[in-house]
Amino acid sequence: MGGTGSKMEKALVDFPDGERYFGLENFGNTCYANSVLQALYFCRPFRERLLEYAGQRLPVRNADENLLTCLAELFVQINTQKKKTGIIAPRRFVQRLKRDNELFRSYMHQDAQEFLNYLLNECSELLEKEAKAAGVPQPGRPASAHANGATAALNGYAAPAGAAAAVARGAAEVGAHAAEPAAPAPGTFVHELFQGKLVSETRCLQCETMTNREEAIMDLSLEIEQNSSITACLRNFSSTEMLEADEKFFCNSCRCLQEAQKRMKIATLPRVLCLHLKRFKYIEQLDRLKKLMYRVVFPFELKLRNVADECADADDVFHLFAVVVHVGSGLNHGHYVAFVKSASHWLFFDDETVEPISEAMVQTAFGSPQEFSSSMDHGYILMYERQRPGERADADADAFGSGSGDDMFAGPSPPGSLA
Repeated sequence: MGGTGSKMEKALVDFPDGERYFGLENFGNTCYANSVLQALYFCRPFRERLLEYAGQRLPVRNADENLLTCLAELFVQINTQKKKTGIIAPRRFVQRLKRDNELFRSYMHQDAQEFLNYLLNECSELLEKEAKAAGVPQPGRPASAHANGATAALNGYAAPAGAAAAVARGAAEVGAHAAEPAAPAPGTFVHELFQGKLVSETRCLQCETMTNREEAIMDLSLEIEQNSSITACLRNFSSTEMLEADEKFFCNSCRCLQEAQKRMKIATLPRVLCLHLKRFKYIEQLDRLKKLMYRVVFPFELKLRNVADECADADDVFHLFAVVVHVGSGLNHGHYVAFVKSASHWLFFDDETVEPISEAMVQTAFGSPQEFSSSMDHGYILMYERQRPGERADADADAFGSGSGDDMFAGPSPPGSLA
């Protein structure tokens, strides 16, 4: 894929006049950062808030440089270009990233989701520190408001087995019959946009006591299966789980380990929903992570009523605007690219390369129906924006967006390849 700047200018003639479409230079396996940065730049509410922050913060003399200011400067640099397309070198941002976090200092292939989590957390913490230094009161938030969720259980990782783990679960979920006090309002624009809230419902099968625990999150990690859909993944995430044998629950009413039923639900929907597909699984026999080459269909429009039935906004529609795609056979090698939506158009970003694409091209990131396939392009991070009240369509989302999705993986993969 490629083309001269003049060809790209012609290709983008029907795209919005005020938008800028710039590739990002790769500084040695920094595709993980470039793909996430493109997705965030085309998250309109985040970009608007960051540019607003830049207008207030960057003109201040002798202001300390940090990852947030470097990100704001990069967005300003892209947004103020005279040309519609080209290439920008995010050198200052990458240098600051490596200086602040040793995980990203090497030239090895890094994980895009880990980078996204770190970036969101770091930006929110820096905003809170600035507000505190300026004497601006910040609403208190639970210590668990992390980008990837604070507990391993929320992201589908196996918890420690045995009585000690069960006692820990029970002690953490104090508050029988009622949920803990609702989490305070988010304190930064990062939280306002990305933070949602999960509730874990655990019912003791002996005394019927219901224990609820709330958890603030900024993304949702989903277990995947071959030939499935995002709707099916969300349904599995919210399905009832039996806690028995070594996984028994410590009931505070019974004061002992008991069998219980547990279910996860979304209590508060975020403005921007980030879904992480858990494509890398540790295989004990291999003693390494293996990429799951599963076909997982993701809709362009999504409703979450099945996992957020008690939310006031459960019927709101989420619109897909970015897909971070992993290309390759393993976590420690491969490549990341991004599909992003601008107005009604889709674009392909591969470091310095920018090209308009069709929706059919986006669908190639579903993966192949056959597990052993030559296709190495798989959706890894999906970003959806919730439609504002008043902008919702009267009719339900079309069958592609609002159905179960279980029938959408049966057909052949759309033509096209990222390779």
